[in-house]
Parts: sequence; C-alpha cells; structure tokens
Amino acid sequence: MNVSQPWNVVFLIGFVVFYGIRTAYVRAAKSERTVISQFDGLEKFLLAIMFPPTMLLPLLYLFTPLLSFADYRIASAIPWFGAATMVVSLWLFWRSHADLGKNWSVSVELREGHALVTRGVYHFIRHPMYAAIWLWAFAQGMLLANWLAGWSVVPAFATMYFLRVGREEELMCESFGQAYREYMLRTGRLLPRLKTEEPSASSD
Repeated sequence: MNVSQPWNVVFLIGFVVFYGIRTAYVRAAKSERTVISQFDGLEKFLLAIMFPPTMLLPLLYLFTPLLSFADYRIASAIPWFGAATMVVSLWLFWRSHADLGKNWSVSVELREGHALVTRGVYHFIRHPMYAAIWLWAFAQGMLLANWLAGWSVVPAFATMYFLRVGREEELMCESFGQAYREYMLRTGRLLPRLKTEEPSASSD
C-alpha cells in the first residue's frame, strides 16, 4: 500500500477536505426545490466518467497494489508544486460553493428562487468551481506518482468541462437574459478578463 508515503498522505488529507466541502453543500442543496433540470443521459454519462479517476483509482492506488504497474518516478520538486496547487484548489472550491450558497447544484439545473450570483469570486470569473477542479486535477497528477491514479482525471474532467459548460451558460442566458450576457462580457470562464467588453445596446 502507498498510503504511508508522505505525498500520498498530503493528497489523502486534501481528498477528505475536498469531499467534505462537497458533501456539506450537497446536503444543503437538497432542501431547495429544483425548477429546471438538465439531468439527462449526457449529464449522467459525464458524472459517471468522473467517478473512476476522482474516487476509485486514487483509493485503489493508495490502499491496494493493483495499480502498481502504472507507477513512475517523479521529480522531487513536482509534489511541492502539487501541494501548493491543491491548497489553492481547495480554497477556491470552498469559496465558490460559499458564494453560490443555495444556488449551487451538482448537475445543470436551477433551484427555486435561484439568483444570478456575481459577488465574491464570481465577480471575476463565471466558473470558479470548474477552475478549482482543473487545479485539483493537476494537483492530483503531481502528487500521485501513478499514471492512472494521478493523471486520468485530467482527460475525464476535460470531457465533462467542454461538454457541459456551454449547456450551462445557455441555460443561464435563457433564465437571466441580458443580465447574464452582460456578465459574460465582463468576466472570463476560468480566468479574469484583462479587458471587459462593452454591452450592446439591444436588450431582451
């Protein structure tokens, strides 16, 4: 088992914190009624492909020898970058949940009384939670010296992100109209815009 190795312990601590944050907000979200949902076949597929690289493979690597064939030697400096990236990821993951509050959901949907959130980290970027998961994916790769347990999360999350983010923004445009379109002009998806665009004169 690899769980006793120092960088794997660091990853495991972060793993527990990451899913502790998510579990707390999943429970809070269950109290809010869903009014619009896109929990269709594609959404189920995207959530399903995330389970092996984010849960199953890391735990198999840490607690069993089953993935030892995919181990590799990692440069000594890389896990330090991984740990720093993980800390930033966890902060941003928590902050993006906290700023959304009751408006957050695990899939593409709107809750009763859903409001357009543009405060906190959402003042700068539209999808800080996705940004946090991108950071987590690379942190996992840098901390776990195993091709499957460490890096398989990157292509899996890339698939989810690129197939989901457009649908999510389309739903937001349909629900919040010009307010969301103007929000899109002054924010980036994952990084702050260096220069904001001027909104057009047209309105809904």
